[in-house]
Amino acid sequence: MVSGRSLKATPGLTEASPAAHQLGHRERLRDRAKAGGLTALPDYELLELYLFRTFARGDVKPMAKALLARFGSFGATIAASIEELKTVAGVGESAAVDIKLLHEAALRAGRDKIAKRPVISSWTALLGYVRVALANEPREQFRVLFLDNKNRLIADEVMNHGTVDHAPVYPREVMRRALELSSSNIILLHNHPSGDPTPSRPDIDMTKQIVEAGKALKINVHDHLVVGRDGVASFKALGLF
Repeated sequence: MVSGRSLKATPGLTEASPAAHQLGHRERLRDRAKAGGLTALPDYELLELYLFRTFARGDVKPMAKALLARFGSFGATIAASIEELKTVAGVGESAAVDIKLLHEAALRAGRDKIAKRPVISSWTALLGYVRVALANEPREQFRVLFLDNKNRLIADEVMNHGTVDHAPVYPREVMRRALELSSSNIILLHNHPSGDPTPSRPDIDMTKQIVEAGKALKINVHDHLVVGRDGVASFKALGLF
C-alpha cells in the first residue's frame, strides 16, 4: 500500500518497479510537506515538489539538483531566463516557462505589498521586492520606481539593460518618463551582477546628474538602491546625496 492506494490497482505497477518507487517517493514528499510545512523542505525538494506538476511521472530530483547547481540558489534558478533554464538536461520549454511562473508570482506578490501604500513607509517590503526583481539578474539593469505626490507607486519600469558591469542611463529619458507619468518622486534601482552592491564612481556621478535634472523639474529623487546578491546599498543611507 502507498498512501492508502493499492499498487495492484495500477496495471504493471509492483513494489519492485521503478515507477512504484517514484510514486512512493512523490507521495512521501507531499506528506512531509503537509506535515512539516513547505518551509521545512530544503531548496531541492521544494523545487522537486513544484516540478511534479510539470512532469506527471519520473524522477525529477536529479533535475532539481542540477538546476540549483547550475544557477547557485533557488532565487537565481527562478530568476534565470527561459533559454538559460533550457540548458539544463531535461528542462524543455514547458518546464522552463513553469519555473519562470514562480519568479513572476514572487514579483507580483512583492509589488502588491508596496502598491497600495506610500513606498517610503513600506521600506522593508520595498527591499524585499527589489531583491527578488534584481539580485539574480545576470546583466546590469536600470529601473525606476515612479511615485505620485503621496509616494504611492505609479509604475516600476526598466529604463535600460546593459552588460555584466554597465547599464547606460540618460537623465533626460528618466525625467521625460516621469513627466509623462505625472510622477513627483522617483527611486532609482540598478543591480550589480558581481554580487557586491557597493556603488561605483560612475554610479555616483550618474545619480548626481539625475538628481540635478530632477531639481529643475521639481521631481524629487528619494534614493538610489544598488542591488546585489550580497545585499542592497542605499545612496541616502550612505550619505551619497
